[in-house]
Amino acid sequence: MQSAAIIVAAGRGTRAGGGIPKQYRTVAGKSVLARAVSTFAAHPRIGQIVVVHHPDDSELLSDCLGAFDNRLTAVEGGDTRDASVLAGLAAVEGAETVLIHDGARPLVSAALIDRVLDALAEHRGAAPALPVTDALWRGREGRVIAPHPREGLYRAQTPQGFHLDAIRSAHAIHGVGALDDVEVALAHGLDVAIVEGEEDNIKITHPRDFERAARILQEREGMDIRTGNGFDVHAFEAGEAVVLCGVEIPHTQALKGHSDADVGMHALTDAIYGALALGDIGQHFPPSDPQWKGAPSDIFLKHAMEQARERGFTVSHADVTLICERPKIGPHTQAMREALAAIMGVAPERISVKATTSEKLGFTGREEGIAALATATLVKA
Repeated sequence: MQSAAIIVAAGRGTRAGGGIPKQYRTVAGKSVLARAVSTFAAHPRIGQIVVVHHPDDSELLSDCLGAFDNRLTAVEGGDTRDASVLAGLAAVEGAETVLIHDGARPLVSAALIDRVLDALAEHRGAAPALPVTDALWRGREGRVIAPHPREGLYRAQTPQGFHLDAIRSAHAIHGVGALDDVEVALAHGLDVAIVEGEEDNIKITHPRDFERAARILQEREGMDIRTGNGFDVHAFEAGEAVVLCGVEIPHTQALKGHSDADVGMHALTDAIYGALALGDIGQHFPPSDPQWKGAPSDIFLKHAMEQARERGFTVSHADVTLICERPKIGPHTQAMREALAAIMGVAPERISVKATTSEKLGFTGREEGIAALATATLVKA
């Protein structure tokens, strides 16, 4: 029979900073809680997943875990960790064993889950831990009093696994004050086996832990580099200027379009969407919607950059090529680079803008409009 998993995420996490509870902050573009849940959701031996959350965090929870809705049971936690775990245990159905995991541990591995579950075949409880290897002291008022032996001491981790009926009964009569579920189990006579923990299975507690988790993920997953291409065309119409890559250039005609028809910025925006596999401008800002009539194209480019940052990506380089006979682009390329860099929040040296003609061939050669090509390279931070 499959095991259930309880993810305890009802804490406030104020020491980690960031303005919202730490479990909803992102590591490499994905929330801490979503990373923890995704590992359990992908594990073949895990059935029901219960997420215990704070009553004030329902909206954050929905935004964070909407993709897992069909696998999750969400319950409100209590004033203490013990009460939250008890609420989670009450929601478990149809399982013989249960794993209780801290939602602030985003890097739990499938192998660690297996080790805990395997140990439950012979023990009523099992938990991962790492032996203490540093020298230990006892101290008082900032001074060392005496060394303390480290033999037999371990650093506890989660998930901690138990036979469901046993841990449910233990929690029901234990009351409050336990540091973790192993303490509850031991207080009520349950045998708890130690399985090998993992150094990467860190608990997010302080601001610097987010950086450490991001480094671990980069080492695990390798560098994620994405490249996207964009192409756009706009015809000329009556007017006195064109807007290209955020710069207005006097001309004998204007570009026709639903927005401000900035063909260069449109191509670059589509390149970023393409690198993220998020479609194109038309899907995010339909031309049939009147609110975008005459809109400045920096709205679109800023949105694409927001999507990139939310997913943990930065723009390493972007290259825009404008194809036209007139107006002359060369005198304006530096201003265009600076305008795009300011909109995107990157250094100008990461942005290239250049121009070419089509040697009098095709619609650009006949000066019927302007075309633009763009390439964007994104790197996961």
